[in-house]
Amino acid sequence: MAEPDVTLPGFGRGLSARVLILTILFVMVSEILIYTPSIARFRMSWLEAKLNTAHLAILALEATPNYMIDPQLELKLLDHVGAYLVALRTTDGKNLMLRGSSPPLIVNATVDLDNRSWTDDFSEAIETLGQSEKRLLRVKGYADRAPDTQVEMVIDEWPLRQAMIAYSWRILGVSIVISLITAGLIFGALQWLMIRPMRRLTKRILRFRKNPEVAVDDFAMSRRSDEIGVAERELLEMEDKVRQALTQHARLAALGTAVGKINHDLRGILATARLVADRIVESDAPEVAKAAPALVRALDRAVDLCSDTLNFTREGPPKPELSQFSLADLHSEIGESLAAQLNGSGAWQADFPTDFSLTADREQLFRVIRNLTENALQVGAQHVCLSASRADGWIRLQVRDDGPGLPPKALENLFVPFRGSARAGGTGLGLAIARELMRGQGGDLKLAKNDSGGAIFRLELPDRAA
Repeated sequence: MAEPDVTLPGFGRGLSARVLILTILFVMVSEILIYTPSIARFRMSWLEAKLNTAHLAILALEATPNYMIDPQLELKLLDHVGAYLVALRTTDGKNLMLRGSSPPLIVNATVDLDNRSWTDDFSEAIETLGQSEKRLLRVKGYADRAPDTQVEMVIDEWPLRQAMIAYSWRILGVSIVISLITAGLIFGALQWLMIRPMRRLTKRILRFRKNPEVAVDDFAMSRRSDEIGVAERELLEMEDKVRQALTQHARLAALGTAVGKINHDLRGILATARLVADRIVESDAPEVAKAAPALVRALDRAVDLCSDTLNFTREGPPKPELSQFSLADLHSEIGESLAAQLNGSGAWQADFPTDFSLTADREQLFRVIRNLTENALQVGAQHVCLSASRADGWIRLQVRDDGPGLPPKALENLFVPFRGSARAGGTGLGLAIARELMRGQGGDLKLAKNDSGGAIFRLELPDRAA
């Protein structure tokens, strides 16, 4: 059989492209989070370096008499610092200043390098980057080499902004390179560890879904110990089990068809034999009359076996036909159908309000409750009681008997077809079909209790009137 075509999503819509894009995006977000404190710190470092340069420049005044220097030298020192004004103040009262010939200055903002917070650094860095006009900054702080000396200077903010922009471009370039390298490495690792195995798994699943009966041996057993390896091994094992189940299902379907045909012919033969047995019952010969009832019972059991087997081999339970009805009426009808097996009117009891009603398939529920009641009577129960209650959106019916209970052997395969019979001569289909009918209505059938004092079967149904 030709291998079915399997189409996987292309790169643009597949997992690989999404992983690559998300990796680059996350790395860029990380770089932005790193850039924010970095640019603020760069600004502070630039100002601190400028302040230390201004401190060295103004120290030239201490080497001159009367703290006076040549005006040309003073201008060169200020130009070297890149400031309009530099002032020095010590704790012992010494005050020095380099001013040159600059006109009166209008300072736009003051930066105190000693009293800072990270919020100040961040907000002022953003403010500097956002400036479109030139501003004058007054910067003050204590010199690194002279903790008792405070230095002040007035500088143009524009060179600082240009330096921050250049630094930002360098950070952006490095971020792009790091993002691409990181994304490539992560993408390669994920491609090898996850994406390629997942594509293989997906292709295998799609191919198996299209043709589950064809075994393909191009999928080597994985030795990985992680979740991917477990998934690969479980997929292969699941395929084998499903393929075996499909093969068995096909054989059972063929067997069911054959059984149906055999049943049809066998029931005709048994019907003829039943008519002959009815005539034998009317015989005047004592020996024949004595053996005839046993023959009739055997034929009845054979007919029941054929009917149960034929019903079970159908494709699933019949679709439930829901209707609202009175449980008391159903209880009475079941009692009438079992009148021959019930010993006295008190053997079939009811423990529910007379106006108790429910919505379900009446015929199916009749079959289930009658089957449970008949089973209880056949194993020796003297009294069987049907009770009912509703709570939490569910209706719970219980069939309780005072028989000897179910034997341990029957409990092992209670609801297994052809194996769960609790009495000699039983087919083991009654409880299996009963549970199937209950589950077909959205409910279930369970054995709630079993001991020497009797058994209790619980029927659960959705309370559709709630």
